[in-house]
Amino acid sequence: MRLRLRNAVQALLADPSIAGQKDVARLAAVVLYAKSRAPMGGKNDNQTSIWVAELGRWLGVGESSVHRNALAPLKKSDGVHTKVVRNSEGHPTGLECLVMPLWRIRKGGGAGHPLALSKSELATLLRLIEVLFGPGWAPEGKEPTPPGLLADRRSKGAATDRLGLLLMVLNTRASGWLQLVGGSVKTKEGRGAATLARLLGCSPAGARKVLARLTEAGVVARQRKATATRMNGRGKVMLLPVARAYGRALAPVEAVSEAGSMFSARPDGACGDHGPAGAAGALGTSGIGGAEAPGGAADQERPDGAELHADHTSVVTPVVPPQLDCGFSGEGRGGEGRRPERVCVREDQAADGEDAAAGSASPVAKDGPLRGEKPKESPVEGRDGQRAAGAGAGGRPKAVGWEKAQQQRRAALPADLGLRVALGPAAGLWAQLSGWQQDQVQAAAEAEIKRLEGLLEHQGGGPRLLADRVTDRLKESGGEALIDKPYGWLIRKGLVQRQACTDRRCDDGIRLDTGADCEMCGNVIYIRRARRAKTAAEIDRDLPGLSDSERRRLLEERLRERVAIEAEDLAWRQERARVEQARRDAAARERAERERQAAAAADAVRQALPCKDCALQRSAGLCEACGYRRRTKAAIVEAGLVAATWSAAPGDVAAVTAEVRSTMERDIAAVCAEYLRAMDPADREAGPDAFAAVLAYGALHTAQQALAEYRRNALAMLGRTDEAEAEARRAYQTEQGRPWYRRNPNGADAVAAATQEAEAARERTAEHLLVVRLEQVREQAADHPEPAAAALGADRLPELAARPLDGDTTGPVIV
Repeated sequence: MRLRLRNAVQALLADPSIAGQKDVARLAAVVLYAKSRAPMGGKNDNQTSIWVAELGRWLGVGESSVHRNALAPLKKSDGVHTKVVRNSEGHPTGLECLVMPLWRIRKGGGAGHPLALSKSELATLLRLIEVLFGPGWAPEGKEPTPPGLLADRRSKGAATDRLGLLLMVLNTRASGWLQLVGGSVKTKEGRGAATLARLLGCSPAGARKVLARLTEAGVVARQRKATATRMNGRGKVMLLPVARAYGRALAPVEAVSEAGSMFSARPDGACGDHGPAGAAGALGTSGIGGAEAPGGAADQERPDGAELHADHTSVVTPVVPPQLDCGFSGEGRGGEGRRPERVCVREDQAADGEDAAAGSASPVAKDGPLRGEKPKESPVEGRDGQRAAGAGAGGRPKAVGWEKAQQQRRAALPADLGLRVALGPAAGLWAQLSGWQQDQVQAAAEAEIKRLEGLLEHQGGGPRLLADRVTDRLKESGGEALIDKPYGWLIRKGLVQRQACTDRRCDDGIRLDTGADCEMCGNVIYIRRARRAKTAAEIDRDLPGLSDSERRRLLEERLRERVAIEAEDLAWRQERARVEQARRDAAARERAERERQAAAAADAVRQALPCKDCALQRSAGLCEACGYRRRTKAAIVEAGLVAATWSAAPGDVAAVTAEVRSTMERDIAAVCAEYLRAMDPADREAGPDAFAAVLAYGALHTAQQALAEYRRNALAMLGRTDEAEAEARRAYQTEQGRPWYRRNPNGADAVAAATQEAEAARERTAEHLLVVRLEQVREQAADHPEPAAAALGADRLPELAARPLDGDTTGPVIV
């Protein structure tokens, strides 16, 4: 349940409409989300009713701050929609709020989305918020609800403290210890502040102040692990409400020195000026180590009241800078970054991010103050010079672009919601990766999510499946703390599907699409058990007098032999399948080659055919000029029908088409005459076929232009019909009656939008009428075919040849 609620809150805060808002607005979105009604099939699903003053009590701010810093920004970014509810007399009775990210997920059918919590889960989240910072109620006749732990924390920073406490509780296990981030952190802020900064999305300095206020409020405690040398160990943060809820007690805390002591505790085995200080240096006892006031953050790396131990002069220039540049392993040891030797052992190994390497590492690789030698050069200058040169004297050269890749690393998970859900269980491992490694892991996660979406019936469940897989893999590995190579673990184990059988939907014996046990895996296990039982029965039948150890040994041998035979058979079948596949591929290639040759032969035969219209040889059945002429004739017929759709009476279709034909033929003849005047007679004689094609193309171009003009005229005329006018009026009135134009339906914006919609409706109606009337005109033309025109050219030659010639036939014969 904790992980479910944590993922839901993180998904809500990561939504683009809420991310980047002030903490007051983000906390308001979380509270409204927790109070939202679960979907029950009613009209008020996903909504919540609340007063602004009541919401302010939840957030720890006043009504004006709720309006100005919470509701207004959320409404502007489309994160929350609000509606004032009034009674019959017009007085406000409440505020209906709708969290838009939740509404969009529910409307989109995202049942597997982290925000799609059930009714019981929303109730659990609301109850948790009530315990942490609920305002408390005392209704009449009912049991009162006590106020939350931070109910009295109000005004400036109250919303930040409440949101931080909620996020830390959701990221805390039953032990009460907060899961701290990995990697290097700043010494001043510490690992606890870095963890809270990542949760809140703020700077570590701001998170340190929030953590200090929560510590002062008594809901957070900080302490350190005890070490064998009694020096500062790993820092930890405990959420006291979680620890008390599970009955956990605070671990014993290492004693710290009194406020008035001169020196801090030193190891018992230290020698020289670091030896025991006697009674003056004895350690006292205190409460939780590190639970200092907000102003004491500078001394966070030592117990309260303890001074830095050193019997040397106080004016010595510090050799180690207060903060390392990048925090990489070995950087605190000077330019070479080698392993420590002798007295430097454990001096340059940070136990935790709060005990940064800058405070305890040996500053110079060979010569250091703990060895009694004077350093020959400043380690700060040596490190800077080495970074500029790429490698120090005798040091290991760095790869080009390494520091840039490290600087581009992203502490937070990717902005994509699906990736945040999928990689959420491994957020600690993600923070330890370099920039290049994060890009590779992100690409692998995206590819795996896409593959999982292809296996599921309903889209949207891929990220959740991948997150469950990563969670199971972490449990197998013992948690993030036991993984020493995060990149290799994520690429080779965490994100990889492990099929236990041949089913593509199987992952460790679980079906990805249903979540049930894999039936194929069950069949495999059943077959193996049956085989083992059969082999054991055969041994008992053949050799009944064997002892248990001999029987077991013989059974294992026969099973191994059987497995070897099956492996050999599998290899033989795979080889046969490869040979068969190669044979099929060769046959397919041969068939494709035969088909290609047949197609080439058919195309050669077709190219040798003469033209059907002019009998031109080798024209593939139709020469270029005759093809243009056919298209010209079709365009003339289409233009006549288009013109008849608006200008012809029911019985005048033939007359209109004849008039259009004569007009277009005159235009075509004029264009052809222009071509004849423009061309050189020598060119016409040199290429008669090309000349005929040029003339035919000019006729086609003229006919196509005329057809487009006839179509524009038809649309214009049909747009003035009664049907088009009625449709335009309806569209105008509909657009003018939109809710956003009701206040001023005759305004400039409303009139412009309505006019545009009316013109669009008019054009659609005209195009529809043109299509309908063209069908009607074609039917009429088919019922009353036009008389065939006089045959031309070669079509009349047989008729002329059959005519008898006599002495009266002295004039020319007109063809």
